[in-house]
Amino acid sequence: MRLALEQARKIPTRPFGSVIVGQDTGEVLAVGVNQSEDSPIWHGEMDAIHRGATEGRVNDWSRAALYTTAEPCPMCAAAALWAGLGAVVYGTSLPYLARHGWWQIDIRAEEVFRRTPGHGTRLVGGVLEDECNQLFHGGR
Repeated sequence: MRLALEQARKIPTRPFGSVIVGQDTGEVLAVGVNQSEDSPIWHGEMDAIHRGATEGRVNDWSRAALYTTAEPCPMCAAAALWAGLGAVVYGTSLPYLARHGWWQIDIRAEEVFRRTPGHGTRLVGGVLEDECNQLFHGGR
């Protein structure tokens, strides 16, 4: 998660940083930052998943974990499921973002995961939550 925080700090106006890591090795396989000013779908998670796919560093998605500074939106949660990631780990929750002025779709990642039977992706929230929350004070 500390690497995701480093990525997020690169774009302080959109501090959504993501890192894909091999669960067995701890090797960083891909990184991502929010580039939604260039494309509305280019969230940090989408950037990391795209890089993992196109740079050929992720050989087995089920053995990889995505760490991201904020709970994935429904689009990013679905992308993680489509990729077949072994785990998604986030810091800040969607309700926290909404309370601090960040526009969010009110569908939690847990609901997307729950309503997608047959996947093996674990969802873990609240990791380094206080540090991640600090990125989002002031909203947009």
